[in-house]
Amino acid sequence: MQNQNKTNHQPINPSQTKDTASELSFKLKNINEQTLCGDIDIHINYDGLWLHDGSPIGRIELVKLFSSILEIDLDGQYWLCNPVEKVKIKVDDVPFQAVEINTEGKGKNQNLTFRTNVDEYVIAGKNNPIRIETNPNTGEPAPYVMIRDGLEARLTRSVFYHLINHGVERIMEKSQGNNIIKEKVFGVWSMKKFFQIGIIPDEI
Repeated sequence: MQNQNKTNHQPINPSQTKDTASELSFKLKNINEQTLCGDIDIHINYDGLWLHDGSPIGRIELVKLFSSILEIDLDGQYWLCNPVEKVKIKVDDVPFQAVEINTEGKGKNQNLTFRTNVDEYVIAGKNNPIRIETNPNTGEPAPYVMIRDGLEARLTRSVFYHLINHGVERIMEKSQGNNIIKEKVFGVWSMKKFFQIGIIPDEI
């Protein structure tokens, strides 16, 4: 005789467009035992667009739901997780885009607030640092801000330009062997923390 109480666990499926985000969230939270579902064809491309089976997920409610349960492990692998289930997904660069920036105050009292493409807000600071990567081939900067728990957003070009408009020059000291050298850098303040964007070369 079959056990009538047995639960068949199905991977998270963003194509269930008949479900509202709240209904899908309820389903995810009511699975009876933890299940590792392996891979699912969800892909976040370089521009932060969420895809399923190669097609964009058009419902922003589903994208926001999935982003709220997104995690990254120590190996840099991304997962959609709830207390009882997790599935592996692919992320080309980072999962979020910073699409808007607001500034308050000036100098060391300046605060920079970023909004992501899934409407999460963070203020850059000690727990949400800004970092700049440089493309070794083109020399172009790629700016990022930490959103939460190892998940970052890459600043769009317009947001980065806005960020630069609120930057300042500063003299920094660093050790070089037994010597202390000074260099002029450019960066921004937020939550009383200075984030370096680049080094200003000495005039020839």
